[in-house]
Amino acid sequence: MVGKISLKKLELNSTSTNSDIFSSIRQESLTRVGVIDIGSNSVRMVVFDGAARSPAYFFNENIFCGLGEGLEKGGLLNLKAKERAFRALSRFASLIKSMKISPITCVATAAVRQATDGQKFCEDVFLSTGLTVKVLSGIEEANLSAQGVFLGWPEADGVMCDIGGSSLEVAEIGNGVVGKCVSVPLGPLNLVSLMLDKKALKKKINQEVNYIGNYSKFSGKDLFLVGGSWRAIARLDMERRRYPLKVLHEYRMTQESVFETVKWILSKDIKKLGTVSGLSKSRLRLVPIAARILRSLTRELKPRSIFLSSYGIREGLLYEQMPYKLKRLDPLLEACRLDEEQNARFPGFGSELYRFIKPIFKDVSNERIRLIKSACLLHDVNWRAHPDYRAEVCFDNATRANLGGLTHMERIFLGVSLLYRYKDSRKYTAYQKVLSLLSANELREAEILGKAMRFGATFSRLGDHIPAKLEWDPKQNLVKLTLKTKSKLLYGEIVDKRFSSLAKALGAVAEVI
Repeated sequence: MVGKISLKKLELNSTSTNSDIFSSIRQESLTRVGVIDIGSNSVRMVVFDGAARSPAYFFNENIFCGLGEGLEKGGLLNLKAKERAFRALSRFASLIKSMKISPITCVATAAVRQATDGQKFCEDVFLSTGLTVKVLSGIEEANLSAQGVFLGWPEADGVMCDIGGSSLEVAEIGNGVVGKCVSVPLGPLNLVSLMLDKKALKKKINQEVNYIGNYSKFSGKDLFLVGGSWRAIARLDMERRRYPLKVLHEYRMTQESVFETVKWILSKDIKKLGTVSGLSKSRLRLVPIAARILRSLTRELKPRSIFLSSYGIREGLLYEQMPYKLKRLDPLLEACRLDEEQNARFPGFGSELYRFIKPIFKDVSNERIRLIKSACLLHDVNWRAHPDYRAEVCFDNATRANLGGLTHMERIFLGVSLLYRYKDSRKYTAYQKVLSLLSANELREAEILGKAMRFGATFSRLGDHIPAKLEWDPKQNLVKLTLKTKSKLLYGEIVDKRFSSLAKALGAVAEVI
């Protein structure tokens, strides 16, 4: 309920927000769904499209307004920020009409929730734009952000922590379920006034973080960070470490790297941080406070590892409404299937390619099998790229695409295998720093997969079924190809060369029957 300003802590054991969000659409179809998130620091509109289990961002625009700036002093939304928010929301409403987006869900979080004029703000938004704003409670916000993590990270197990401009939400997550949720009034915007009194700032941060630490369920587990300020800190951690793969989702930090990066951040001025990271001044101005909060959280919770999730409350609005069967699908494989369906020359051949090369990968883990399946689905989606750069385009797309359910090491493995799909060697490529993140054995396995796909793809024009059989005997170091009549006619010099290259990668003798 929006009314007199309240900065009390909220807590609840819950797995559902009980929100009626997205009730007007069929759960089976989540294409062209619009979400507007009126946050304490920014107002953002996102339109999702693509595979329901792994949606793509058809539209994504963010305006830094600062609705929560100064809220702790008078309990009112910032006047200038409200004007900027109204302009942004009017633009979004117009875009929604022109893009014919339906339905559209509009939610507001801590600043509007806490402000005494929050209800009036929502009413004015409706009168001027026609948008109905749902004000989320702190528990609903924590729950939805946690569910957003599951959208791109089905097996996430630990603690989700979402930082906004005016609040901090924490939730226990595991086995696809959201457990204990806590919301505290700890956000960079409501701490700006304490920046000149470092002792008071530290006391306020530690007070709220200690409250979170009272719950033993939050300690000693993996920590999944959600929110723009956390993303900015992770980007700066990458720059400090000179980490070569600039992908934030599933980026991993340790306790030690957090402490070192916070110390590094606090020793630099905002302009210098902007120069090294490319982050905007609007985003960076709150980073020093957010860094202090993260340092305190890390000390209190002592997480095993600290991961960045690019998915949060907006994605949680989608995930919450998915039927159970859809939630249990693999977001990586679903995204790859859609990509093949829309972009490959021979949609459906990826499954046959996997069947054909599978004998080479007899004793690999389930995690590796899903990467092999994904690679086969993606093996032909970039055929439109210039032949001279096709291998590089494949690598870039795999390592930088908006894909969920994929660690950084898995991204690189997938990228290397697709590079070898179009190129017999990785020499003279500009990826040596990124490739250094994989072991020599992992690089070899990716090469074998890529060369197997490169060879198998030579049969793609023979229809859905490859009229040949591939066998691999590691004890005898023999890789054998049995051809049927139809495929014998096509076994020419190029095909033989690719088969020999695969055999060499396996360290085997090639035999054709």
